[in-house]
Amino acid sequence: MFIGAPASAAPATASSPSTVDVDALTAQARQQLDVAPAVTVATDASWTVEHTAVTVTPAPEPEPEPVQSAPAASRTAERAPTATVTSEAAAPTEAAAEVSIPAAASGSAIIEAASRYVGVPYVWGGTTPTGFDCSGFTSYVYAQVGITIPRTSGEQQAAGTVVSRDQAQPGDLIFSPGHIGIYAGGNTMIDAPKPGKTIQFREIWQSNPTFVRMT
Repeated sequence: MFIGAPASAAPATASSPSTVDVDALTAQARQQLDVAPAVTVATDASWTVEHTAVTVTPAPEPEPEPVQSAPAASRTAERAPTATVTSEAAAPTEAAAEVSIPAAASGSAIIEAASRYVGVPYVWGGTTPTGFDCSGFTSYVYAQVGITIPRTSGEQQAAGTVVSRDQAQPGDLIFSPGHIGIYAGGNTMIDAPKPGKTIQFREIWQSNPTFVRMT
């Protein structure tokens, strides 16, 4: 039995860069190669690459959006004072400075408190100086003088004592079904009338109202 010697890789043979194997070329390729001009390059030839300076200019920043300035205030507006409301009661109190309380109601703490809110709009369900309905107004005014009464007109009427018209005093409640206000003496009352109206002194409009005293 023969044992073969271990196989060894044949040494790599570096091909000359100046020769090309043309044995496998077709006849047409050989013909083109025969007529092609010969290009020779000296072995000591050197190559140079010209460098062209490149200047990079950054893109310009976008222009800001134009800002629309607010219209200049008129000279009248500049001179006008700015009122600041610091509490719910502040606005009607300032307006009440020009409100005349009926002479018949002079000295009534309830009518004096009610007069502070002249000009406040009627708001259905309202119970604060930002807006009142009729019974919300009466209950709020009474609370200002330390008297707690029910919320609705029917409950307020039932909670007090009915008095005759000739015995009624400024500050008593004046009731008719579905509405209630505060009697201001003589033939006047103050109330929150209806949507679209404001707190005001006015003549009694009910034909047969009920006067109620809260005790």
